[in-house]
Amino acid sequence: MLRLNKLLAAAGVSLLTLTAPAFADDAVVAKVGDLEITQSELDLAISNLDPQLQQLPDEQKKVAALSGAIDVKLLASDATAAGLKDDAEYKRRMEFIADRELHNIYFKKNVVDAVTDDEVKARYDKEIAELPKQEEVRARHILVKTEDEAKAIIADLDAGKDFVELAKEKSTDPNKTEGGDLGYFSKGRMVPEFEEAVFAMEKGSYSKTPVKTQFGFHVIKMEDKRDAPPPAFDDVAQQVRQLVMRDKYLALIEKAKAEQTVEILDEALRKGYDEANKQQAQQ
Repeated sequence: MLRLNKLLAAAGVSLLTLTAPAFADDAVVAKVGDLEITQSELDLAISNLDPQLQQLPDEQKKVAALSGAIDVKLLASDATAAGLKDDAEYKRRMEFIADRELHNIYFKKNVVDAVTDDEVKARYDKEIAELPKQEEVRARHILVKTEDEAKAIIADLDAGKDFVELAKEKSTDPNKTEGGDLGYFSKGRMVPEFEEAVFAMEKGSYSKTPVKTQFGFHVIKMEDKRDAPPPAFDDVAQQVRQLVMRDKYLALIEKAKAEQTVEILDEALRKGYDEANKQQAQQ
């Protein structure tokens, strides 16, 4: 995996919610009194649905969004008639929303739309080059209930019998039909006793004494040893793109901070803000 802490941060945490989709069609889809609901407003309502409603089929999602948009228009009309557009609370909210949407549009233009495929591939190559080598092995095993059964199988192997055929005949593991093949795995994937034995073996060898685990007694054959291959680019491209976006966003923020003064008057908030920024810089 690419640097795990970065990938988890990138994959699991969205940097921003871009609330304004691109509008190609702005036809009127509904009217509420003198107020109109356009396609662009409906698209916006859809993009801002509750996450649970986002799981609905497309047509149901459109209906849910339209219903919400109509409710908004109905009460917005009453609020306008009541003179609430001049209310101080309304004006404060509109100023905040305007700032947020400017931030989001600037982010889309200078981060989301600015990331190129070449940048993503270059970042992938850089991360892969810095990955520490991790050994993995491919092994087969034959699982039996008793130590004597395992010793008898080892005797059969010493006599020249085929491991795959013995696995198919004698193993109690469900993978016996594949000749006991466990595929490739790295350290930390198997129970400790099994892992210790197999990683100490040479390629092509089999265990000369039974290996006991909580599952029973194993006879192991070590088929191959190699450095674990890195994740394929196509499998992690979106995660890497998130990393590139994150770096571009942080660079924009740092540039803006260098050009403008940020002053936090509340001491507790200032300490919390500074600590949060310190942790972010360390990720």
